[in-house]
Amino acid sequence: MRSNALPRSRNPAVSRLDGWSLRAIITWAVLLTAYPADRLTAQQRAAYEELQTFSGVLNHVRLNYVDSVAYGDLVRAAIRGVLRALDPHSSFASRVEFERRTALERGELFTVGIGLEEVDGAATVLYVVPRSPAAKAGLQPGDRILTLNDTAVAGLEMKTIELRLAGEKGSKVRLRLERGPRLEPDSFSVTLKRNPFEVRSVSVVRMADSVTGYLRLEDFRGNASAEVHDALKRLRGMRARQVLLDLRGNPGGSVIASVEIASEFFPKNTIVFRTRGRKRDVDTTFVTKRDGDFRDLPLLVLIDEGSASAAEALAGSLQDHDRALLLGRRSFGKALMQTVFFLPSGDNVWLTVGRVLTPGGRFIQRRYQDIGYEQYLSFAGRSGAAQDTVQIFRTDNGRAVRGGGGIVPDVPLPGLAKLPVWFTAAADSGFDDAVSDSVAQTLPATPAARAAWLTSADQWRDQLLPPFLARVRARLHVAAQSDSALDARIARSLAIRVAEVRWGVEAREEFIVRNSPDIRAALGYFPRLRELLAPASR
Repeated sequence: MRSNALPRSRNPAVSRLDGWSLRAIITWAVLLTAYPADRLTAQQRAAYEELQTFSGVLNHVRLNYVDSVAYGDLVRAAIRGVLRALDPHSSFASRVEFERRTALERGELFTVGIGLEEVDGAATVLYVVPRSPAAKAGLQPGDRILTLNDTAVAGLEMKTIELRLAGEKGSKVRLRLERGPRLEPDSFSVTLKRNPFEVRSVSVVRMADSVTGYLRLEDFRGNASAEVHDALKRLRGMRARQVLLDLRGNPGGSVIASVEIASEFFPKNTIVFRTRGRKRDVDTTFVTKRDGDFRDLPLLVLIDEGSASAAEALAGSLQDHDRALLLGRRSFGKALMQTVFFLPSGDNVWLTVGRVLTPGGRFIQRRYQDIGYEQYLSFAGRSGAAQDTVQIFRTDNGRAVRGGGGIVPDVPLPGLAKLPVWFTAAADSGFDDAVSDSVAQTLPATPAARAAWLTSADQWRDQLLPPFLARVRARLHVAAQSDSALDARIARSLAIRVAEVRWGVEAREEFIVRNSPDIRAALGYFPRLRELLAPASR
C-alpha cells in the first residue's frame, strides 16, 4: 500500500534517509551481502570503519575484477540490496525508470497488460488484464518470462521489466516464456503489440440468485470507487436485496480508493484504517466522509491468499466493524505503506514509512524478517509466526479476531483441488481447448441448451473428462491419476470454456457465478448473517 504524499527534493529525506547518509546506506548494503548478521552485531564496528570497508571493496573491484564495471552500477546495486534487506516492498527506481512510469500513467506510453512478481528468481506473470494484448495472446498467470526483445531478464527487478514492456502505441515487443514445471518446462514465444485497452476494476456484475447481487472487484486502481458505486446501483436496479463482494485475487492499489469504496457501506466518520510510522506526519486516521448509499445493504465478502494490501484494508475494516461476514481463505498479509523520496540525481526511493492498522488495532502484515524474498512471496495465505497471532482483538460487537499473517475469514472455505503437473502440460499443449471446442460445436446454440449446460455437472464430466484424460495419457505418456475432487475441478474448467465458445462471454460469467464452490457456499450464509455478526456473549 502506498502513500499519496510525494515529498520533493527539498525534503531532508532526499539526501539523508532517517539520519543515514546515502554513502552509509550503500556501505550497509555491501556489508549485508558480505557478512552474516551475527558477525555484524558482534563486531559493532564504528561508522568510519564501515565506510573504509566499502571503499576497500570498491578499490578491489576497480583494480582486480575481471571485467570493467561502472561505479554507478555498483552503487545502484548496493542501494537495491539494502532496500531488499529492509522489507519486501521498499524499492529503488532510476530517473529514467521514474520518467517512463510517469509517461505510462499519463497515457503517453502503452503496455501489454500483465503484472509480474518474482517467484524463485523468475519473472512470473501474476495477473493478465482481460481484453489486453497479453490476454489475446493467451498468456496465463504462472508463465515465466525468459527474454524480452531477445535480451535475458534474469536479475532485473520486476518494475524494471514491466517498464521495458511499455512503449509507443502500435510498437511491438517480443517475449520468450516458459510454462509448466521448472525442471521440464515448455517454452514458447509471442509478439505483442502495445495498444490501448480498457482496464476495469469491476469485472463481473450480475445476480447470483433472485435476491443476491454478485460484484467481482479485481483491483483498486483508477476509477475503482466509481465503478463499484455504479455496480451497486446497477444491482439495486436488478432488485438485489443483498450483495456478495468478491475480493479473491485482488492485489490492492490506491489507499484513497479503498477508503472511498468503504464509504459505500458505512455511515459518515467511520474509521476505515489507521497508518502509524516513526514520524508524526505518517500517523493518519482514514475515515469515511459521507453516509454510504449502501450502508444498510447485507454484505458478504470473499477473500483468499491473493487478496492483498488495499483489499485487505477494506476487508479488515468491514470485519472489525461487523459490517460484513468474511468467507474464504487467509489473505496475503501486506500492511506496509510506502512513500517516494526523490534524490538529487533524479532517482527515487520507495521506502516503507508506516504500518497499516485495522480499526481495531490489528497489524496483519506477514512476517518478512530473516527470510528470503521468494520465501516471503511463497508464504501468501499462511499464518504468521506464533507470536504474531497470540493477541486477541475484538470487533465492535465483541467477536474475537487476530492479527499477523493476513486476515483470517470468519468462515473458512476449503481450497480447490491442486492441479497436477500433467494438467499444466496438457493445458500448455492446448488439449483442454481442443476437447472443449469440439464439444461446444455439438451443442445447440439455443437458450434452452445454454440453461441446461450451466447446471449439468454430470454432463460436463461425462462428455469432457474421458476424452481429455485419454488425450493426456496417450500424448504425454503419463498415468494422469485423478480423484473425485480433481475430476470436478477439471470438468468445471473445461465446461467454462465450452460455455464461452458456444454462447459468449456473458454465458461464461454466468457459469462461473453459478458453479464456483466458493460463491455457492457463501450464498448459504446470508440467512444466518445477522446471527453470525451479532454481539458475542462474554
